[in-house]
Amino acid sequence: MLIIIGIVTVIFCVLGGYAAMGGKLYVLWQPFEVVIICGAAIGAFIISNPKIVLVRTLGALGQMFRGTRHNKDSYLELLSLMYQLFKIARTKGLLALEQHIDKPEDSPLFQQFPKFYGDHHAMAFLCDYLRLLSLGSENPHELGDLMEEEIETHHHEQMQVAGAVQTMADGMPALGIVAAVLGVIKTMGSITEPPEVLGKLIGGALVGTFLGVWIAYGFIGPFASALKAIYDAELKYYQCMKAGLLAHMGGYAPAISVEYARKTLLSDVRPSFTEVEEATAALPPA
Repeated sequence: MLIIIGIVTVIFCVLGGYAAMGGKLYVLWQPFEVVIICGAAIGAFIISNPKIVLVRTLGALGQMFRGTRHNKDSYLELLSLMYQLFKIARTKGLLALEQHIDKPEDSPLFQQFPKFYGDHHAMAFLCDYLRLLSLGSENPHELGDLMEEEIETHHHEQMQVAGAVQTMADGMPALGIVAAVLGVIKTMGSITEPPEVLGKLIGGALVGTFLGVWIAYGFIGPFASALKAIYDAELKYYQCMKAGLLAHMGGYAPAISVEYARKTLLSDVRPSFTEVEEATAALPPA
């Protein structure tokens, strides 16, 4: 919703301000300038990125409009899930978790937490490390380093998309100049025309520079920043799981392990201690 409000604000302020100054909006209607700038930008984007980044970019567009998946409620759910898992491991042993972590998509325990259950990658991350614990990997430093490496790899893959979109934005003004130069070349072919005709042609050529800068800094660049913010929020989600797992490996009680995880969260999405306590107390018996 905020993305749409921002887009509308950019369009209204720029075009509305231009019209308020007495500018004629029809002058800005230069469809072939748009074809040159946007077409060349898309072509360059395809040239400069591997297929996997292109595919992920298409998926990221929808994610950008939806915004981050992780809010206070999703973190409260994650903390409650970790508490339940740690409680089972502490009271019944790690082997009791196998029925849940071997086939998490069939586990009634995971199905109690729908937001987490719908995140395939996060579920695989948590189950993989619980499985390593059940297999006897108990060195917290080694597992901590391994988790950090996996988190960084996942984040790097996501940031490739944001970086590619930002590179596209950086190239837009130059492509606007290309469109403007082509417009000037066209104008020079009509140099014998009267001033009113030349003025219209030159104005149309300059629209290319305007569109390149406007699209880059008004839309594409902010889109890249929005994706970076979404990916940084997802990074924090995995760091929360990492903190809880390491605290559990350290031998802490489930409530303390979950508190370690809670402390890693940003203040705007961090549930209070009391909220976590109430949520975990309301969980069904493990």
